[in-house]
Amino acid sequence: MPLIAISLVSGAAIAYEVLLMRLYSIVQWHHFAFMIISIALLGYGLSGTFISLGRSFLLRRFMAAWQVNAALFGVTALIGFALVQRLPFNALEFMWRPSQLLYVAVMYLMLVVPFFCAANCVGLAFVRFSEGIGRIYRFDLMGAGIGAAAVIAVLFVLPPTEGLRVILALGFLAAAIAGVGAAGGPQRRRALALAATGVALAALVPAAWIAPRISEYKGLSVALNAPDAEVIHQSTSPLGLVSVVRSPTIPFRHVPGLSLNSPVGPPQQLAVFTDGDAMTVITRYEGDRDTIAYLDFTTEALPYHLIERPRVLILGVGGGAPVLLARYHDAAQIDAVDIEPEMIRLVRDRYADFAGRIYESGHVRLHVADARSFVAAGTARFDLIQLPILESAGASAAGVGGLRPTYAYTVEAFDDYLSRLNPDGILAIDLLLKVPPRDTLKLFATAVAALERIGIAQPGQRLAIIRSWKTTTLLVKNGEITAGDAGVIRSFARDRAFDVAYYPGMQRGEANRYNLLDSPYFYDGATALLGPARRGFRERYKFDLRPARDDRPYFFNFFRWRSLPELMALRAQGAMPLIDWGYLILVATLVQAALLSAVLILLPLVALRRRAGRGRGRARVAAYFFALGLAFLFVEIAFIQRLVLFLGHPLYAVSVVLAAFLIFAGLGAGVSARLAARLASAKRLSAIDVAVAGIVIVALVYLAVLPSLLQWLMPAAPAVKVVVSLLVIAPLAFCMGMPFPLGLTRVAQRLPHLLPWAWGINGCASVISAVLATLLALHLGFTAVVALAVLLYAAAAAALKRPL
Repeated sequence: MPLIAISLVSGAAIAYEVLLMRLYSIVQWHHFAFMIISIALLGYGLSGTFISLGRSFLLRRFMAAWQVNAALFGVTALIGFALVQRLPFNALEFMWRPSQLLYVAVMYLMLVVPFFCAANCVGLAFVRFSEGIGRIYRFDLMGAGIGAAAVIAVLFVLPPTEGLRVILALGFLAAAIAGVGAAGGPQRRRALALAATGVALAALVPAAWIAPRISEYKGLSVALNAPDAEVIHQSTSPLGLVSVVRSPTIPFRHVPGLSLNSPVGPPQQLAVFTDGDAMTVITRYEGDRDTIAYLDFTTEALPYHLIERPRVLILGVGGGAPVLLARYHDAAQIDAVDIEPEMIRLVRDRYADFAGRIYESGHVRLHVADARSFVAAGTARFDLIQLPILESAGASAAGVGGLRPTYAYTVEAFDDYLSRLNPDGILAIDLLLKVPPRDTLKLFATAVAALERIGIAQPGQRLAIIRSWKTTTLLVKNGEITAGDAGVIRSFARDRAFDVAYYPGMQRGEANRYNLLDSPYFYDGATALLGPARRGFRERYKFDLRPARDDRPYFFNFFRWRSLPELMALRAQGAMPLIDWGYLILVATLVQAALLSAVLILLPLVALRRRAGRGRGRARVAAYFFALGLAFLFVEIAFIQRLVLFLGHPLYAVSVVLAAFLIFAGLGAGVSARLAARLASAKRLSAIDVAVAGIVIVALVYLAVLPSLLQWLMPAAPAVKVVVSLLVIAPLAFCMGMPFPLGLTRVAQRLPHLLPWAWGINGCASVISAVLATLLALHLGFTAVVALAVLLYAAAAAALKRPL
């Protein structure tokens, strides 16, 4: 059969996986990406079981079975998403209504079908043409790699729901191409009919069937409940769905933490939502400074009272409010950075008149870039570097921020920011307030660790915190905070009824005066984190306050198992927001995946027991393919998360890493047979040994040098970074592509009846690996995940050291 058909269905399957991740970020929340990965790989595990049990029947009808599965993949990809959206599933009810788990199970069943069908196409080819496993695996991986890159390009042109139509058509096209290679006119006529049917179905599916139904609990849905509220503009790209909302009857008044002493409120505003949440606003401005005086009554304004006419760097400009604040205080120069180009276009172009053309001033310079990349790439110094309430607001939504790597708030990030400050310059970071304190204290602990890392003996002399009823602002000064600075901080807070939480020399009685809490938690926490018993304080605290680092950049992960029973007991009394339920769903997904995988592995064993004979190497085959399934995803996911920082956006990291790993692993699979032939006469050294040795050596070298190399190359241009990423991944992925086809070939030669079972075991292990890798990274860091992968590859080589 044409190998291009296998490439096409594999590419479409991984494109569908990326589309689902994008769609569920819109209709639910980001953490569902882990569930989608698990579902996709579960389909591959189910395929191994299915082919094991129906091997003879399927092989006798190989071409028909292949074409049916390819066509069903296309149909069920679209129908599955349409049906799942109609389930009464609410992720926010998960913690107090366990029945929601039933809907999760139904989601699994509906969404796993297309991946199961796609996997059947590949698995059937492995069994039918076992003599060419290396070539088939090469086309499988390279097709998937091309699909991972192509879907990102498509998303710049089409919304993700329209991408589902493309997937449907590709499934039928793959079936048609497979039939073209078959002899006989009827097969070719059927191929033409399949292609025409796929195109027709894709064009005729009503848009309402697949339109995203955003959760009623996301910010966009809530905003549209207001009378006369309407979406006046919407745009989509791989970076997100951006929606602009106008609400004339109940106007938006979005100023987080605005002082109750403010003499004026904000003027008219338009709300901007990204993926239905993470709201920011575009504020009407007509050039009258008095209309934006309210901005001086936010905690974000404090640094402007400490530095006169500063040169400012704003990392995350959003709808433009931070620029308005800087202009209100006559900043000498404003460099405004945002990672989302559409957000900048909205303020600069589409709503320029509404926003007062605030970006057209000669002292405002706009930059589309990631915060860390921009800071690393430049050499200019600033009097003030400000990180507004943007990322923290989005991450706080629905308690799922802990699952998203956040490189803006790591120890290494503080090092970068401080290196770009002028003497006595200030780094100001604004967060939403949470009680009991979590974000602010963790940020304070991170700042302390960063200052000590650069040799500051008394970091407490350079730090200050103030808070309103809703926000906190942390100041880190490039120099000691003087008595004069402390006086300004006190008077600024007093005039606006803000609370001073910490400054050098502050007394406990000065805290907690206006926005009263049961105790001065913020002051007590800050002083404890500066004291000699800080480690004990962090260990006793009910939330994880360990400083975030680039190797473990989950700043918003505060989860601690020992606190869970207490929080669960209090959930009916308002403790639900304190639970990182996104973490718990991740754990539940892992448990569910493990149980399903165990069943999928044991079920074929029962059916195959008579044919397999006693022992016959089954345990070693299982160990080999299970270890490979874990190890491959461990490395892949660790590289995706690690390269988010280097490439500047999760989207770019996912597309580059997936494409590179799959394509280069496919190339490695293609040469695996030749390597095995050359080493056939060697008594002590096999091709598997050579491949695993290559993986171990390259991975260990990377663990030692890669962080420093990537840091050194951070200032490089985006295109150079992509090339560097490909060059870094290529040798490791090339070696990683060999063990799987080499192992399958050995099983096909010695124990052919175990071939589909081995394929299924590998898929089941991958189901577990996708979630387990993330959990391990949350607790141990990416370095540990890669180190574990190295051990797993070594264990796999040992499992097949002896002949089967």
